[in-house]
Amino acid sequence: MDGPLLTTPKENLASPTGVSSIEQLFDADPDAVELTAEDGDWQEIVDYQIQKNSSRMIINMGPAHPSTHGVMRLCLELDGDIVTNLRPAIGYLHTGIEKTCEARTWTQGSALVTRADYVAPLFNEAVYVMAVEELLGITDKIPERAQIIRVLMLELNRIASHLVAIGTGGNELGGVTLLTNGLREREMILDFFEAVTGLRMNHAFFRPGGVANDLPDYGLEKLDETLKWLDERLPDFDKMCNENPILRKRMLGISYLDLTGCMTLGVTGPRLRAAGVEWDLRKKQPYLGYETYDFDIPVWNTCDAYGAFRVRLAEMYESLKICHQCRDRLADTQGQPFMIEDPKISRPANLAVYDDGQGNSFEHVRKIMGEDMEALIHHFKLVSEGITVPAGQAYVAIESPKGELGCHVVSDGGTHPYRIHLRDPGFHHLQALPAMCEGGMLSDVVAAVGSIDPVLGGVDR
Repeated sequence: MDGPLLTTPKENLASPTGVSSIEQLFDADPDAVELTAEDGDWQEIVDYQIQKNSSRMIINMGPAHPSTHGVMRLCLELDGDIVTNLRPAIGYLHTGIEKTCEARTWTQGSALVTRADYVAPLFNEAVYVMAVEELLGITDKIPERAQIIRVLMLELNRIASHLVAIGTGGNELGGVTLLTNGLREREMILDFFEAVTGLRMNHAFFRPGGVANDLPDYGLEKLDETLKWLDERLPDFDKMCNENPILRKRMLGISYLDLTGCMTLGVTGPRLRAAGVEWDLRKKQPYLGYETYDFDIPVWNTCDAYGAFRVRLAEMYESLKICHQCRDRLADTQGQPFMIEDPKISRPANLAVYDDGQGNSFEHVRKIMGEDMEALIHHFKLVSEGITVPAGQAYVAIESPKGELGCHVVSDGGTHPYRIHLRDPGFHHLQALPAMCEGGMLSDVVAAVGSIDPVLGGVDR
């Protein structure tokens, strides 16, 4: 309707000029008063709307709407079923991760940043640790086995993140089987993560100089089991979705954003590749030795939600291809170090995963507690004080499942970060939602949100 739609109790409907009826109030000055949805004569509002032959509405999607999982609010202005204005409201999941890092050691930062994008936690750890290593000047000194383990864990995490994106996005459009199958396959990956790190998510596994611990004795067997499961199950998503007429109608041409829009709004990742751009930092700006792996960059050319879905689906196969290559390299490097051999940087521990989780190996505890006083002192100082990072700043960017994930770290030469900032791709992608949704149907907003796959832990930080 032509003016505020929501009502206050009738006794509160009064203007400075003494106008008392809703119709008179709106006719006099529609913007003169802000009305709320508490009590009120709803029938009078409905009658006035019918009389004015208007279908304009302002509604909130969230913060409890399932499409946003209770952590984001979309303010929508509608003309019937057409979205005429969309404004994202964020901040519901702000946790102060970046600020908290300033009161922790450089190594402890891994346990904080991992909680940003909690669907792809290992990518937060990787980009943070790589930025710290750049400040330390040890980027080229990281052991080969540590780099292989990092690539393996990242690519498995990429598959797990895409499974959540495809599963939850499909579920919001009515495809419940996509969600149940996606979570089932993800469970196998999380089981492997638990076997290696002791945790299913928020691992704090990547550390400056390498990784916290090596694969367990049965690590390769567990990896073979996981890869075999994914090899057999991932094709099910092709069969269910690629030519599914319902899914295609709900996604083809929906949430359209072409190359110009992507470049203007800072959109990266699957949505950029869905616009036909072959841009992936693993290929264009290689890191962690990605230039030595054989894989392709999937692209699509529809610039819509369907293209983003097909890109994610194809990327899972490419990640699986990389994981098989990592498996062979891990077999060839068994017994090699997984942490830089520098006593001023490497963690003063010998972590291992036991039945009760993760902790120092019994041999290490026996040594520092009963055999080597110097080792105990070194352990105490590095754990309590932390490593010292030279003064300076560094920015590192990697290709996360959502797009370009960056980390800017600043050191004042001490044992704690002076400043840490994460460039989460979801934060940038949310500003593209109005361009994707305005002029489209209300029912397509959920498809648009799913196509950018935002994780609000990373958006709000």
